[in-house]
Amino acid sequence: MANTVLMKGNEALAEAAIQAGCRFYFGYPITPQTEIGAYLAKRMPEVGGVFLQAESEIAAIHMVYGASCAGKRAMTSSSSPGISLKSEGLSYLAGSDLPALVVNVQRAGPGLGGIQPAQADYFQATRGGGHGDFRNIVLAPASAQEMYSLTLRGFDLADRYNMTAMILADGTIGQMMEQVTLESAEPSTVDKPWALTGTRCEREKRVITSLYLSPTELEEKNLSRFARYKLVEERETDFESYCMEDAEICLVAYGIAARVSRSAVAMAREKGIRVGLIRPITLWPFPSEALLQAAGHVRQFLSVELSMGQMIQDIELAIRCRRPVSLVSRVGGMIPAPEEVLAAIERAAKGETL
Repeated sequence: MANTVLMKGNEALAEAAIQAGCRFYFGYPITPQTEIGAYLAKRMPEVGGVFLQAESEIAAIHMVYGASCAGKRAMTSSSSPGISLKSEGLSYLAGSDLPALVVNVQRAGPGLGGIQPAQADYFQATRGGGHGDFRNIVLAPASAQEMYSLTLRGFDLADRYNMTAMILADGTIGQMMEQVTLESAEPSTVDKPWALTGTRCEREKRVITSLYLSPTELEEKNLSRFARYKLVEERETDFESYCMEDAEICLVAYGIAARVSRSAVAMAREKGIRVGLIRPITLWPFPSEALLQAAGHVRQFLSVELSMGQMIQDIELAIRCRRPVSLVSRVGGMIPAPEEVLAAIERAAKGETL
């Protein structure tokens, strides 16, 4: 039965974790994601779950590792500098092929930066976020409703592929209060024959590790892992297309930047400019094929970001540099207005270099 309520994006994400069957949350407060922990501090005891404010972000991610080893759905959340502290644990989760949900509600950086929204953790998230060759599934919500729905999906994907799923939101989406439809459903279950549940002297022991001293064995592990990643790319890539049928200019944006861009597209269309929007919902795997197809009829791409242009590289790789890609951005916690994006569209329509 569905229930529609008014919630912050952070709260919607936290409630989704409960509905997904997560009963273990380990975290440390940091703006702009603190509401996630505050909400779960109340809800976890109500459902027989565990909420634990760890002594640090480093401790929290390794607690997630431990709970995941036991076959339980577990999560942590933080914001930009806190995710950097978790990078060691992200690599250990990947190296041990363990499922987990990690949430990054981004703030401006680098360093301590500020508490305003940003999208400058794109490289960190889409390239793994820690040492070694690995990937995380990266989901980018653009509304409070998607904070809910993509969290449900993230837990399922993590279990399906034995890897970390990351919700990469920006501070605006986390703090924004919107109408959210909460759907009650039984959480999906996945058999986990590898889980450390105790032998009870009835079976052989199981070992979960990321340490392989044999280079042959370690190479085989990496190759096997990347074969699984290939399946993720083939099956789970997701995006939204808006007004792309006849577009000559294509905006590419995610999160709050996509909402701003959508408004700018509507404004430009009223002026007769043929422009559209491709919004990646999965930042990894990136919707490369959709962009490559768009390059067949689009003259120019504009990457609208709250960063200095981190997503541009993936756009250029996707279209194989067949069309120019320009940056429209604000940084430091600033968000471009639709009028700013519209001005960039108008310049591109005139053939000007941005």
